[in-house]
Amino acid sequence: MFFDTHCHLNAPQLLADVHTIIDTAAEKGVDTILVVGFDRQTIIDALALAEEYDHIYAAVGWHPVDAIDCTSADLQWIESLLTHPKVVAVGEIGLDYHWDKSPHDKQQYLLEKQLELAIKYDLPVIIHDREAHQPIYETLKKYTQKGLRGVMHSYSASSEMVKAFTDLGFMISLSGVVTFKNAKTPKKVAKETPLEHLLIETDAPYLTPHPYRGKRNEPAYVTLVAQEIADLKGISVEEVGVVTAANAKRLFGIDT
Repeated sequence: MFFDTHCHLNAPQLLADVHTIIDTAAEKGVDTILVVGFDRQTIIDALALAEEYDHIYAAVGWHPVDAIDCTSADLQWIESLLTHPKVVAVGEIGLDYHWDKSPHDKQQYLLEKQLELAIKYDLPVIIHDREAHQPIYETLKKYTQKGLRGVMHSYSASSEMVKAFTDLGFMISLSGVVTFKNAKTPKKVAKETPLEHLLIETDAPYLTPHPYRGKRNEPAYVTLVAQEIADLKGISVEEVGVVTAANAKRLFGIDT
């Protein structure tokens, strides 16, 4: 019923007991998982998990924080993976103006190179946007005219910007942040955004939802994200699970 559309089972915090984590998620009704790569090693590990499990898929891309480390050879390698049958998206990619490891111009260059790859291979993108809402929007607007589509991962912009992104054809993905008691904006986004534009995710092992905040996150907890959205909208958690999973499968081209 539930589709965790963004998690990092390829992170060291989860890899040690990843098979137990996957089984626990399945017991909670999480029947589809997208493992997102963000550098060379995490991409390798995401692909390995996708090849091992029928219900796990992979996204491959280079994270903006590490843009300065990405070489032309890395980009060529990413491109070579985009025809892999279990690769369903380019990501996570984007802009991150919070951390200062990679200069903004290097991030922008890498983002646009990967957007071009997504268009070339007709794949959706998974967008990381941290404190870069307007530059992200302007960049995506330019490329959606060429057929780009995708999802705003762990959406953190204003509720007013939701329509701007959905008008571009982008989905809005909500993570465990929506369950935080002081998360006024994510709750408003959840309440006001039509369900047909929403996806759910954990971003595990990060952003653990209430009441487990401060502990390691895992895909089983995507059910808590769904429950919070259901409560805010006054609908059943089953409806949230079914509709967001259908949204995700349509976006990522998954037939099962």
